[in-house]
Amino acid sequence: MNLFDVYPLFDINIVKGKGCYVWDDKGVEYLDLYGGHAVISIGHSHPHYVEMISKQVAKLGFYSNSVINKLQQEVASRLGKISGYDDYSFFMVNSGAEANENALKLASFHNGRTRVVAFNKAFHGRTSLAVEATDNPKIVAPINANGHVTYLALNDIDAVKAELQKEDVCAVIIEGIQGVGGVQVPTNDFMKELREVCTATSTILILDEIQSGYGRSGKFFAHQHSDIKPDLITVAKGIGNGFPIGGVLISPLFTPVYGMLGTTFGGNHLACAAALAVMDVIEEDHLVRNASRVGSYLIAELKKMPQIKEVRGEGLMIGMEFDQPVKDIRSKLIYDYKIFTGASGTNVIRLLPPLCLTIAEANEFLSRLRKVLVAS
Repeated sequence: MNLFDVYPLFDINIVKGKGCYVWDDKGVEYLDLYGGHAVISIGHSHPHYVEMISKQVAKLGFYSNSVINKLQQEVASRLGKISGYDDYSFFMVNSGAEANENALKLASFHNGRTRVVAFNKAFHGRTSLAVEATDNPKIVAPINANGHVTYLALNDIDAVKAELQKEDVCAVIIEGIQGVGGVQVPTNDFMKELREVCTATSTILILDEIQSGYGRSGKFFAHQHSDIKPDLITVAKGIGNGFPIGGVLISPLFTPVYGMLGTTFGGNHLACAAALAVMDVIEEDHLVRNASRVGSYLIAELKKMPQIKEVRGEGLMIGMEFDQPVKDIRSKLIYDYKIFTGASGTNVIRLLPPLCLTIAEANEFLSRLRKVLVAS
């Protein structure tokens, strides 16, 4: 049997990692500035993370959610404190797409509506709100095709108000910072007005922090730069540092009912151990502060490079837009200079490194990038 070929792959077999570095099967070292789509938050193979998972798997990896799992409550309590959402509830699942699916269900259960407002170039997983950020016309979300989702221009509050005043919108879903869509950042004023109009029209505000959360922006959640509180927050990727975990932070506006939501593997014992280890390291190593400091330095230095049209982002979620396609630049960075980066569309290079990235490692990247840009 062959793999279903839906991903373009680099001909590099990565076999191990440590911190911000990975190695291939030939022993070649690479600096990882992408972290598997923002998944690697505390660095590859962190010893505390490895120890926590190893100890847990030796005892119990999984049992059904029909019995008490005190580790889940510990994760929820810790997450509430570290994120500033101690009065919210937490529902654990396995992925970002599943987190968004459950958030939309909660929103629809709450107000009885079914229409959703999202934003151009948004990406909320590959299910009901699937691939809006794609350039491929063959990949279109089925729910979008039958009119349940309306996509609006980011930061256009007048367009949002016009839709929400119809009072048939279940939820507005927005990324704290768009990832796949090119690292577009909602303005603080837009976010504040969005919160106000959602409240006024009884529309649920969902913040998708799957890529932009868990300290990546220099605050625990990117929307906290705007000083607002959404009704639902979805998380995944960095929460597990490579272990598949997702979840929904749920405001006191919602009342739980038995059978309302469900999951088989969500919140399993191994997932909880991974989530607790990640929070331990984020706190002990001050990784949110580090993301702010190193990210600000990187953004400032990148803005000095005349070959880059625009630099966008917050913390260690950075987009570099060029006037030309970036495929060759990325290839040279990987194959000639041993640096992994990501891309958004055709012209944007995306940086999503582990939050433990140092200034020295940032300078290592900047030096190699300058050489590539001078030669391009």
